[in-house]
Amino acid sequence: MSDDFDRCMWRLLADNLPERAGKVAAVDRDRAATYAELAAEAGRVADWLTRRGIRPGDRVIVHLRKGIDEVAAMLGAWKMGAVVVNVNIRWTAAQLAYVARDCRARAVILPRNALNGLADEHALPEGTAYLVQGKAEGLVQGADPWAALPADSGSAPDECDPKGLAMIIYTSGSTGAPKGVMLSHRNIRVGAISVAQYLGLEEGDRLLSVLPYSFDAGLNQLTTMLLVGGTVVHQPLTMPAEIIRMARAEAVTGLAGVPPLWNQIVRLLQENPVALPALKRITNTGGKIPPNILQALPQVFSGVDIYLMYGLTEAFRSTYLPPAKFAAKMGSIGRQIPNAQVFAIKHGEGVAGPGEQGELVHAGPLVSMGYWEKPEVTAQKIRPCPELADVLGDQPVVWSGDLVRVDEDGDLWFVSRMDEMIKTLGFRLSPTEVEDAVSQSGLVADVVAWGVEDADLGQAVHVAVTYLPQGTEAALAAHCARAMPHYMRPQRFHPWDGAMPRTASGKLDRPAIISAAKAAAPLQERQKA
Repeated sequence: MSDDFDRCMWRLLADNLPERAGKVAAVDRDRAATYAELAAEAGRVADWLTRRGIRPGDRVIVHLRKGIDEVAAMLGAWKMGAVVVNVNIRWTAAQLAYVARDCRARAVILPRNALNGLADEHALPEGTAYLVQGKAEGLVQGADPWAALPADSGSAPDECDPKGLAMIIYTSGSTGAPKGVMLSHRNIRVGAISVAQYLGLEEGDRLLSVLPYSFDAGLNQLTTMLLVGGTVVHQPLTMPAEIIRMARAEAVTGLAGVPPLWNQIVRLLQENPVALPALKRITNTGGKIPPNILQALPQVFSGVDIYLMYGLTEAFRSTYLPPAKFAAKMGSIGRQIPNAQVFAIKHGEGVAGPGEQGELVHAGPLVSMGYWEKPEVTAQKIRPCPELADVLGDQPVVWSGDLVRVDEDGDLWFVSRMDEMIKTLGFRLSPTEVEDAVSQSGLVADVVAWGVEDADLGQAVHVAVTYLPQGTEAALAAHCARAMPHYMRPQRFHPWDGAMPRTASGKLDRPAIISAAKAAAPLQERQKA
């Protein structure tokens, strides 16, 4: 195993100095920061944390809008040995307070309006230190203004254990209270090394950062650029037109997104083509892109390498499909990334072969440290695999809960979450398969499918859809009757007005959408009557 794996997160920045001191490391809409300036800003944060009594291993929450300050806050915490807990700026005061109490945060770095929300029932324990962006006047006791921080003292960084805890990433909590996934310095660094390798990232790259740093794929954009000495360009707004404008203006070479975002960007570029001469590669993660959007990607991004990827926070990064295979295997998640071991497991039987399905499991140095203070839940998710005992012994693997299919070449295809499979008329049906077929109609923007208990069918297929201007229920039903086998056809369409809700990472919030559609169904029935 390479010694390069065993370095602390602060080194990702520090190893660029002094050679790249004057090079731009990060870009915001209204300013840029060189590597030296970013290091100095992070040093100011590290000094403040130390003055406030924060010690190595203490948890520090970073709850800031995407930008240079957010990066400096995380790096400053890592410099003095603290554990970073990045909480998405879109999360509510209640969610922020929950995370702070759950991880027993000693310090919170946040904007003034978010500090105001931490009052009354959301108040944090006395003694919590706050570093506040914005107006300095009238701050509560225990809060210091960022703008008044002294210059960087230049103190040496604290030593750390590369295998020790570096970051806690909290899940969205849409199906219960958020859980904190613990990532070591080594997990994150190996992830950066692995992704930089298969994407072919170099010092001259400029990645547009849209995905949040509280999401493993978004964090990886930052860490890969620090690793190779590139530049990260921040785009906090997820508006497609603004993303494309920023990508062109900043000569971006790489752009990452999740399926709902690619849906919007592709439709925008189909209507209003824009040349992006600097763009080399685009990447997708966080779910499967609908087939009609996949087919359009090479048209709207002509000459650009397209990488389809798969990952899960508990194992950080997992698989990718090389661009050379994109045309022949649109939708495949490919094979394991460098430094990872990925298998499809048939429970009680062994490793799935060509034409078979199994649960995706992940082994190797990217496997996380488990869930924060939840050993029982960790033991359920990260445990040895009996079917791989002859290969891995008792080494723990991450059981993803995702069903994948192995094709004749050994490449993997995502089928469904195992607990979301629809059982209808004797068939086991993937919601993704239904969603793909509905999307092919060209009548809907977003679609979510699920099963509803039914006395005759076992489960009936229901779908929530956001119609495009040309879309109607009658036209969609006609498409489904033509294009889908009888057992797959939706028995009920739930129209959704406006954009469907997203998680903090930009993915469709399936549990929230399904719950809301079920709740609205009786009212829709009465309106039809």
